[in-house]
Amino acid sequence: MVTYELLHVDKNSGARRGVIHTPHGDIQTPIFMPVGTQATVKSMTVEELKENGAEIILGNTYHLYFRPGDELIKEAGGLHNFMRWDRPILTDSGGFQVFSLSALRTISEEGVEFKSELDGSKHFFTPEKVMKIEENLGSDIMMAFDECCPYPSTYEYTKKSMERTTRWAKRCKDAHTTDQALFGIIQGGFYEDLRKQSAEDLKAMDFPGYAIGGISIGEPKEEYIKILKYTAPLMPADKPRYVMGIGSPDYLIEAALAGIDMGDCVLPTRIARHGTAMTSHGKVVVRNATYEHDYGPLDEECECYTCRNYTRAYLRHLVKCNEILGMRLLSIHNIYFLTNLMKRVRIEIENDNLLNFSKEFYKKYGYTKE
Repeated sequence: MVTYELLHVDKNSGARRGVIHTPHGDIQTPIFMPVGTQATVKSMTVEELKENGAEIILGNTYHLYFRPGDELIKEAGGLHNFMRWDRPILTDSGGFQVFSLSALRTISEEGVEFKSELDGSKHFFTPEKVMKIEENLGSDIMMAFDECCPYPSTYEYTKKSMERTTRWAKRCKDAHTTDQALFGIIQGGFYEDLRKQSAEDLKAMDFPGYAIGGISIGEPKEEYIKILKYTAPLMPADKPRYVMGIGSPDYLIEAALAGIDMGDCVLPTRIARHGTAMTSHGKVVVRNATYEHDYGPLDEECECYTCRNYTRAYLRHLVKCNEILGMRLLSIHNIYFLTNLMKRVRIEIENDNLLNFSKEFYKKYGYTKE
């Protein structure tokens, strides 16, 4: 029920401009997808998400399984009804928690046993169980269960993990019973031959979309770009291409330049809760003393609600006092900034100009173009 339509390829960079058609609406690509871990993008209403340009959001399968429970969400009519979001939703599979909660899990061929952070109880996640949870959540796009290897990992461990992820992908496909789109996840760490093998094995299973997992996990930026540029061309050209866990402007732009359609991350709301904003001239740490008497907007080039109504001095005051409103206003701004950056990226692709735009953006933002 999810299909990809290619609209234009930037003749100078190979970046793709397209549309992903889903049962809950179209997604213009390349796109940034805000993460709603607990069926909410932290501190933001669905109306605010829409006003700030969000076309699709993510739900976290692992966390929603524990609270409030996937059966309860199914009873409520699925995640769309439960959280009042009528646009597309993508659910991850818990594969990232295999990486991030390594102290609380044990991996075997059958699946992963997690020790709950809430009460210490043990829960066994298999590919089949993950499919059932995601089907109960009712997302438009659901991800196959995988293992995200840490960086660095040895070749031997990465190969073993990648091959197991491939077997899990087959089990996910066999257990999948709904018309939700099930995407496969290419693994293989930072070894090109393993990435190639993973891509080939998953393409043979003919998933409706593919993701690159296991990058943007703490490796040097040059390693991210290297494996991104190697892996992206291995993905089918007629299906959505997704890089998991990217949310900084440079990583999103590099992904678009490589021909990727989708990216997601908790970054914009996470750094907002700590008093940091993304602006057209780089990051602004609002709590810094330099903004105490600054009565200008957060970003003079931004048209978001926060920048139209509040000053840096006021935002600094809120952040220094740990007021919830400060976190909300910075979250609104950061989500707006990234969704509008990707709108601009789409325009630049249509004009065959993304490469030039990226260089100009990096210079203005304070990045070094690799």
